[in-house]
This record gives sequence, structure tokens and C-alpha cells, in this order.
Amino acid sequence: MRNLNKIFKEGRLGIRSPEEMRGLGRRVAAELEAGQVLGLVGGLGAGKPCLVRGILEGLGASVPASSPTFSLVHEHRDGRIPAVHFDFYRLRSPEEALSFGWEDYWDCGAVLLVEWADKFGGALMPGGADWLFLRHAGAGERTVEWR
Repeated sequence: MRNLNKIFKEGRLGIRSPEEMRGLGRRVAAELEAGQVLGLVGGLGAGKPCLVRGILEGLGASVPASSPTFSLVHEHRDGRIPAVHFDFYRLRSPEEALSFGWEDYWDCGAVLLVEWADKFGGALMPGGADWLFLRHAGAGERTVEWR
């Protein structure tokens, strides 16, 4: 994942369409390694699910990404690297995440993709997580920044 600096060497990237966001996701997937955690932060409509779709496509997952907002977790075990997609948007407390085994996923060897990772001030995220910040930048445009 540290190779994301190849993608984000200019800092913030401008994205002009959903297709570009998915393309960015495929590029990010090419840099992922097993066990990495990627926190996705951005308001409603910033493009988080579209980015996740691209990442899962790039990893070779056979089942397309869908929003885990209601189930909280979707596992994709058949790609180049297994991936687990989380959405913390509807969590009411950190304890709710712990009750479904969030910390157990940290050592499962999968890439963890976490939408709304900044919920509860980011306290649920493990140290060493990478963060992508998605923001609206005008009509149909977004920016993505890696930290």
C-alpha cells in the first residue's frame, strides 16, 4: 500500500466521473497487499462505493461491490487478495462494531475497506491504516487525497 505514493504523487487527484473513480479504484487495488486497512472518508455522494467497486474489480472479486450499509459487512474471498468491505455509517457506538468481530478482521489476511472510517473520530481504525479522503469539487467532480 505504501506504493500509493505512485498514484498520489501530485497530492490530491481530480476525478470527473464515476468511471474515473472506478478506474482509480482499480489502480489502488494493484498496490494493495494482504492485511492492509484502507479507511474511506467523505460525505454522502463523495464516491466511496464507486471507489470500492473499482478496488474489488481490480482485486478480481467475482461479486460486484454493493453497499454494506444495512448488513455492515460484505466479504469477497475469491480475488487476488480477499477483501472485506465495511460501512460504519449506521453504527451507533464503537461497541456495536466490536460485537460483530471488527477487531477479529484485523488479522484475517484480507484487505479491509472501511467506508465512514472516521466515525467516532477514527477510534475504531487500527494503527497503520491508510486513509483516502474523498470530497465534492463542483458539479460531478470529486477529489481524492491519500494520507
